Amino acid sequence: MSAAIALARRAPATPIAQGRLDALTAAIAVTAEAYDRSAEFPRANFDILAREGLIGLTVSPELGGGGAGFGEALRVIGAVARGEPSTALILFMTYGYHLQPTRAQSWPAHIYQRLAREAVAGGGLIGGLRVEPELGTPVRGGMPKTIARRTKDGWAITGSKIYSTGSTGLNWFAVWARTDEAEPRVGSFLVAAGSPGVTIDPVWDHLGMRASVSHEVVFENTPTPLDHAVDIRPPAAWAPKPGDSSLALWNALAISTIYDGVARAARDWLLQYLKDRTPSNLGASLATLPRVQEKFGEIEALLQVNRTLIDQAVARADAGDSPTPVELNNIKYVATANAIRSVEIGLELTGNPGLSRKNPLERHYRDVLCSRIHSPQTDTILVAGGRAAFGL
Repeated sequence: MSAAIALARRAPATPIAQGRLDALTAAIAVTAEAYDRSAEFPRANFDILAREGLIGLTVSPELGGGGAGFGEALRVIGAVARGEPSTALILFMTYGYHLQPTRAQSWPAHIYQRLAREAVAGGGLIGGLRVEPELGTPVRGGMPKTIARRTKDGWAITGSKIYSTGSTGLNWFAVWARTDEAEPRVGSFLVAAGSPGVTIDPVWDHLGMRASVSHEVVFENTPTPLDHAVDIRPPAAWAPKPGDSSLALWNALAISTIYDGVARAARDWLLQYLKDRTPSNLGASLATLPRVQEKFGEIEALLQVNRTLIDQAVARADAGDSPTPVELNNIKYVATANAIRSVEIGLELTGNPGLSRKNPLERHYRDVLCSRIHSPQTDTILVAGGRAAFGL
């Protein structure tokens, strides 16, 4: 059984009731505007998720977790994103480490089990720190400048990581670094967030997704134990394995789900606004106008396509026919473009009120635009699709 199939077929015994997810969305949405304005880590939202027992949702039942599979994890991610998407983006990283057999579950057993039990207890938030000022994202190739140097007790990490999602609220950093060996190895070194030599430079002042606190994290001879080099390999060993779509399956569909959630939150606000807004010269709500109905119908069509694409991909994976990485990344390209367009239509229908900070549509638009920055980005996706079509 491939890793992608194993990932997708892992399902919880009892799906979470939709009413519970709707209540979760509403609870998290209460502080969304405040976190957007303060650009602070959304601690209150993770307190809610901890109380609901949802941080350990994708941890196996043998370790006390919810045992949720791929589809159920996406349902929760989508519900959180409709409330506050930065929270969903941070949660997405922790879910992924426990959901995918090829990731943290292949780490030393005692280390993985510690993180899993912390997640079940309401903590254990972990994020991958990969992007660097000089290198950019390693998805496009190249060796990291961050170095792990062997010491008598383990490793000392030195380097800088930017766009470190969740930075100030994470419990663990999975730091992408190279060793100082004659033939360097590359991979993930697990560093506790409170370790000596770790500083966080609060540079994240972004258009949207402001509560993701994606600051710069700097490591200066930061110690970590020898066995916390949890997955380091020769550079060539990181080449994608033919037929393994497990990483693309989670990444592409979770990112699609998060930004589709933003668009659905915008749609829900817009629906009520158009029903309530009654201009004096019209004598009826804007929702009665054929032109408004036409444009709202376009939003509905775009979001229906998103839901269909995501659901069909999950169903294929469940049936043992996981979409290829090219297919999955095409879904990410289409779904995020649809999400952006649907919110843009809302702005067209509302005019100035939609761009006012007193209304959430302005925030939703800023958040949904951030879908473009997630790897793989549009040029990478489309070049890969074109090469596949040409058989190259």
